[in-house]
Amino acid sequence: MRKTYSVYILTNWKHTVFYTGITNNLVRRVFEHKVKLNEGFTSKYNCNQLVYFEEFGYVWDAIHREKQLKKYKREWKKNLINSINPDWKDLSDGWYDPREFETFLK
Repeated sequence: MRKTYSVYILTNWKHTVFYTGITNNLVRRVFEHKVKLNEGFTSKYNCNQLVYFEEFGYVWDAIHREKQLKKYKREWKKNLINSINPDWKDLSDGWYDPREFETFLK
């Protein structure tokens, strides 16, 4: 079975900050951001809403796309998100049972 690699954009509830990342397990990685498992940018700025992602079959394609997205200015990223998610919904809504957060968010 071939792996899937995802490039994703997270934001905070006010949509004032963007974080672009790459992972081979999007569900796990978004969960880690939501519960602030690792200290860093997303934890500091409360980036826990998944507003955009793309999937790739090859890691090098995903890495290339992540580098592209990181170079783009804020307005371009907003337009990209608006093109597939105009309501800026958290695309990970419904992925997790709320009880999964209890251990981490106490």
